[in-house]
Parts: sequence; structure tokens; C-alpha cells
Amino acid sequence: MLEYVKGNFWVFLIVFNYVIAVSAVITVILKNVNPTKTLSYIAVLIFFPFLGLVVYYLFGQEYRKNKIFNRKRILSQSVIQDIHKSLALTNAQIKAVNTALGAKVKLIKLLQGQNKSPLTLNNNIKILKNGTQTFNALFKDIKAAQHHIHFEYYIIKDDVIGTKILDLLCQKAEEGLQVKLIYDDVGSKLSSKTRAKLKASGVLNYPFMPVIFSKFTGKMNYRNHRKIAVMDGHTAYVGGINIADEYLNDTNKGVFWRDTHLRIEGEAVKSLQINFFTTWDFVSNTRMEINKTYFPEVKTATDTAMQIASSGPDTDTPKIMEAIFLAIATAKKYVYITTPYFVPNDQIITALLVAAKSDVDVRILIPKISDSWVVQHATNSYLEQLLAGQVKIYKYTKGFIHAKTLVVDDLFSTIGTSNMDYRSFNINFEINAFIYNKDHSKELKEHFLEDLKDSEQIRQEDWNTRSKLEKFKESYCRLWSPLI
Repeated sequence: MLEYVKGNFWVFLIVFNYVIAVSAVITVILKNVNPTKTLSYIAVLIFFPFLGLVVYYLFGQEYRKNKIFNRKRILSQSVIQDIHKSLALTNAQIKAVNTALGAKVKLIKLLQGQNKSPLTLNNNIKILKNGTQTFNALFKDIKAAQHHIHFEYYIIKDDVIGTKILDLLCQKAEEGLQVKLIYDDVGSKLSSKTRAKLKASGVLNYPFMPVIFSKFTGKMNYRNHRKIAVMDGHTAYVGGINIADEYLNDTNKGVFWRDTHLRIEGEAVKSLQINFFTTWDFVSNTRMEINKTYFPEVKTATDTAMQIASSGPDTDTPKIMEAIFLAIATAKKYVYITTPYFVPNDQIITALLVAAKSDVDVRILIPKISDSWVVQHATNSYLEQLLAGQVKIYKYTKGFIHAKTLVVDDLFSTIGTSNMDYRSFNINFEINAFIYNKDHSKELKEHFLEDLKDSEQIRQEDWNTRSKLEKFKESYCRLWSPLI
């Protein structure tokens, strides 16, 4: 019998593969998801033995139905429930918001109805342009912290700027502050010496979903792409800037890095704090009892209406994508998008085309040269259709533009971690600030128009003349859109 099995090993292996593959096919069909997606997985499972199972295992699972996070352990705590109740607006405030925002109220209702993204009014915010402004402000706030510091970052490196920040965190922990640090195990690069120093100084730190071979798994795992810093519960940061030297052009001798970040004081910090706690509960695997000292009352000199929305396998729906879709769909004058990675889904493409054809000024700013060959060609595959639909496309030529912003009609804007691509919308853990304010929207609009001065506009007649080889590269890379 053993000899028979050895002699027919590959036959048994193929049969075993297709038994599992057929089971997976039945599962895919019963999910009743998008027919194109269903047929794609069926084709991969049937025509690519073994590889098909790997692809389905990594990318075909519905993680929103099989929650990675147990958010209830945090959200069900009485302190968190009290915070959410305290953030509820009065009838007079609701009426004033409805009058001021008009159609944009739909955005607020969309996010409020999906998983605790309350609208907060008592906020003071500052838009930070590039690394120098961001790190200078962050250093100042870390030094001023008195009770706790919470960091959650996709990329933290122990290079020049990273070491300065990590040393300061160690110093604050040694002074007696509670310092908690979450870093993504794929995105971050921390030496064993640095990790030992963090531990010795009392900085509680955990990697997010650690992997064995991070260099080979960066694109095949659900990663924590969020950038959150919270000091004493009243000041916070969110946006596109990670902690690494390439974000600081003063010391970076390579490509100029253009980015946007946001500093927040006020009630919206409570939402960022709660999001941090849900991740901390997951990575530490300990039940944390939260008290009100993490949520102090803060009175600000200005009132900026905003919501904090997170998205990822820990949320019921792709909230950030849906909010961006609705913002574009309800635009009346203009839509200005800046994103380093533009690999949109069908919903976003439709929204952009409908807006542009409805006489809305739709402009998209992307890098001329991406840090990923595959992403660049995948992005280029979408441009011909958008240009034909009257969408204006610009490519940034001064360096690499990494800002992730959207501004609409001098009234609404968003700054956050989410790119305009499949990975951010469906796979990674992301977080964005949604801002309803004329002054800040106009400020972000001015930043966008300034960036256009360092960009070149893509003309449809020129774009259509690119070679067949380029078009083939684009089509090939587009096939990999869900994976990049």
C-alpha cells in the first residue's frame, strides 16, 4: 500500500487539491458576492492547482464577517459608552449643522450610522505640511505630556528622526508617564537593541500582527496602516506621515517628500483615543479597564466640525471608501484629490466620471514616479478612461507626493492614512479625519493648487499615443490591483 501511495503521490496530491478547491468554490458561490469576483476566484481555484488555494486563503476570506478585532471588549465598557453619549449633539446644534452643511450632512449621517463616528464640534485643528512642521509640533507635544502618550504607526524606524522620537518616549516613560507604542511588524524597522531600550525604559510596546519573514509578506497580510499619536487625551495627530527620515526633507538627501498631516485639539481626540484602545486590546491580548483620565474635558478657542472614521477588517463596512464616494457624488463645484497610490474600484471610478460629466471640476494629483513599478503601471491603466470622461489628471514632478487628501466645494475635506486604492479600501486598517469647515477646506485647496505648480497635466491626446508595450504593462499590472 505504501509503495502504491509513493508511486501515485502526485495523483493523490492533485485529488486532495481539488477536493479542497471544490469546497472553496461552493463557499464562494454561496457568499453571493460580486459575480466578477466570484468567477475570478473560481477560475484561479480550478485552473491553478495549489497556487489557487494559496491566493484564495490570503485574499478570498471575508474578514469583516470573521472579525480580527473583538471591538466589543472596548466599546462595551461603561466609560466608552459614556463618552459616546457625551458627544451627542443637542437639537439646536443639529439644526445649526444641517443649515451650514446642506448636502454634506449626508456624509455625517453615513458615518454616524456605521459604528461610532460621532460628529464633534469643539475642535481646534492645524494642517501640517511636510515632515518638518509635523515633527517639530510632535516633539513639542510629547515633551509637554503629563499623563500618557499613545503611539500607533505603520512605519517607525530607528534612524535619525525615529531614534530622537523613541529616545524621547523612553525619557517620558522614565519620568513616570504611561507610554504605549504599537508598530506594524512589516512596515516598521526596529533593531533588537532599540526594542530592548524601550522595554528597559518602561515603554509598553507591541508589534501589530507579527510575521516571520516580513520582507516577503508585506503585500500579503492585513497591515495596520494607521498613524495615530495621542498626548494626555487632549491633543492628537493623524495623517500620512510616518516616523522615518524620508519624511523629513531637511535631512533627507534623496527624493523630495511632499506630505500632509493633521494636529487636533478637542473632542475629536476622544475618537482617536478609542480607536487606539481597540488596537491595543488586540495586540496586547489583555483586558484593559479604561478610566476617564484618558478622556479629559477640553475647551478650544474655535469650533471645527469633524468626524474620525476608521476602516478595515475590524469594521462592518468599508466606511472610508463609502464616505469618499458620497463626498464625490454630492459635489457641486469641485473635487480635488491627492493620493500617492491611485488604484480605484468601480464605485470610485463611477463617482468621479459622473461628477466630471456633471460639470464638476474633478482633479487628481498623483506622483509622476511611484515607489512601486507595479503600482505606477496599474495607476496608468485607469487614466485613459478618466481623461475621456473629463477628469483632469496631474503628475507631481518635484519629488514623491505621499499626501492623502480630498477637498470638496470649499466646505468638506479629509486628511488621513487611506490611499485611493483597493488595499486601503478593503484590506488595510486605516483612519481618516473628516472635516466640515470652510476655512480649513480653502487652506487645503490652496495647498493643492500650489502643488499643481510643481506638476504636469496629462493631456488626453498625448496619453492616447503611448506604445502598445506600455498599455500591455498597464493591463498586466491592473490584474494585480487587489494585491498591491
